[in-house]
Amino acid sequence: MSTLVPRHRMRPVHDQLIEDTSHDDTNADTRAFSSGELDAEPATSSETQHLSDSASQRRAFLLRLIALLAACWFSVGSHYAQYLLGPLKSRLLRELGSNHTEFSLLLAAYSLNSSWTPLVGGILASRLGTTYTSILATSVLFLGQSLLLLGDTLHSIRPMSLGMFIFGLGVTPLAVVQETIIVRFFHPYGGLGTSMAFGLVVGKIASFVAARTAWPLSEYFGSTRAPFVVATVLTGTSVLVNVVYICASTWLVEGSGAELEAPDIEEEARRVRSGQAMGEAEALEKVAEKKKVRLGGVPGLGDVFWVYVGLNVFCGMIWHPFAHLAANMIEKRYGLTERAASTQASYLLLGAFILYPICGFVVDRAKSRHIIIYLFLGSSALTLMCYSWLALQPSVTQTAWPAIAFYGVGQAYAPLLLVLVVPKIVPLEYVSTALGVHKCLETSGTTIFQTLAGIVLDTAKGQPSETRAYQLVINAFWVANVFQMAAILGLWYLQAQRKEEGSKEIPRGATLERSLETVEDTAVDRGLLDEMRPLLSSGSSSERGREAPDRRRGKVFAAGYGAVVAFNWTLFLGTAWFKL
Repeated sequence: MSTLVPRHRMRPVHDQLIEDTSHDDTNADTRAFSSGELDAEPATSSETQHLSDSASQRRAFLLRLIALLAACWFSVGSHYAQYLLGPLKSRLLRELGSNHTEFSLLLAAYSLNSSWTPLVGGILASRLGTTYTSILATSVLFLGQSLLLLGDTLHSIRPMSLGMFIFGLGVTPLAVVQETIIVRFFHPYGGLGTSMAFGLVVGKIASFVAARTAWPLSEYFGSTRAPFVVATVLTGTSVLVNVVYICASTWLVEGSGAELEAPDIEEEARRVRSGQAMGEAEALEKVAEKKKVRLGGVPGLGDVFWVYVGLNVFCGMIWHPFAHLAANMIEKRYGLTERAASTQASYLLLGAFILYPICGFVVDRAKSRHIIIYLFLGSSALTLMCYSWLALQPSVTQTAWPAIAFYGVGQAYAPLLLVLVVPKIVPLEYVSTALGVHKCLETSGTTIFQTLAGIVLDTAKGQPSETRAYQLVINAFWVANVFQMAAILGLWYLQAQRKEEGSKEIPRGATLERSLETVEDTAVDRGLLDEMRPLLSSGSSSERGREAPDRRRGKVFAAGYGAVVAFNWTLFLGTAWFKL
């Protein structure tokens, strides 16, 4: 990025490094580095200064809002494309002459790559910056969606699967980048929950519009091509918006006071070095190096982080597969038409429009340190009620509407919680990587469940046991939901334990200097150590004594989750080999 970051933007970063690495040169370097700022705006009066500060704050907020809108639009096309296939399942099965397993493989083709690309996307975001990583992701999405449209035009499941496979290379890295951009612009200034909710609700709106319009569009134009054309146009528009964002990124970052990324700091170091200010350049390079993420540090993120990662697996199993299978499942179990079933299933996504912003506001304003856990338990209970209702015989329940309502409320806000918890449990420089791990395991759970569900439904297709096959899938949803609730309770327990240990290890009379040293040891430029702060603290000898066991457990967890990803790929490729 050809970013020339002004000196007044870089000053806090430089000062922080000087405090950490060169106490002897602090005054001289700081004066040299900030002299331009001191001379640029001579003070006139307190009133004038107050007006100037208010105008600057309004301008910064406006620029952050522009960045938020741009980041939200990046994923509109991808969300619309993801939720087309569910309502069109019955028609695609008929027109393409495919079966349940092939359709499940089509859905799994995009989520398969999402089992590893989010981690790569998170690392790329920390190394290259979110700007260039975002244009890479949106371009890949546009290519995959174009191939999907071509496959539908040719009435062939194979090019459609290839398109979804390429589509999956970009969909979750884009989500990681989008969330990282929002954290970057809003976390230091408050309102992260509300802004993140707004970003996610835009995607939910696109998903709902896709689920609501896919079948009517195909019916009006007489084929399934029309919805795919709309999705291709939207993904292309996302690329264009991304190009505009790249052109304006320097202006947005400088004007809004957003968190600088490692590539920004390295660019400024090169600029300073070219001006022969070697001491300043070296200071900036050290800060940039600290902000770079190394995978070797991930196992040491702590038990709370790894339980959170396991929670994502079960969330992936019970959320997205049901949204894709619901229309077909409701149609078969309750004897509805395709139109009626797709209409009812589209309301599964409706609750997010209202509950995302409310959830974000509650998390921002709530005083309770466990508010995210409480909301998560409520979500899990509601989705469990949904699957309990569906598990009852249709002759008893007569309708799927209560289950749709339970799921529509329970799942509506829960994905936001998975994102909001990340800045609370890892240092800021690890946020993009942690979001990548979160997406990897969530989509792995989705792909595994989706593929197995397709195999189960396909074995009983057209037979008397077909009803029992749907019952087995619903029972599997119920069991996975129980495991998800257990993971939430485990996360709550570990959080409470860590909080208790942290309060014992830090004396009440500790000095301010001791507290600042602890913060410095845990992370650079974090500003986010709150109720879950003791995760990475190394400020006490007893904590350092536990560092090795924590790291060893982290490596075991990482190996276990790596096995989940490997099983995900083995299951998909084996099924594709035998079925396609």
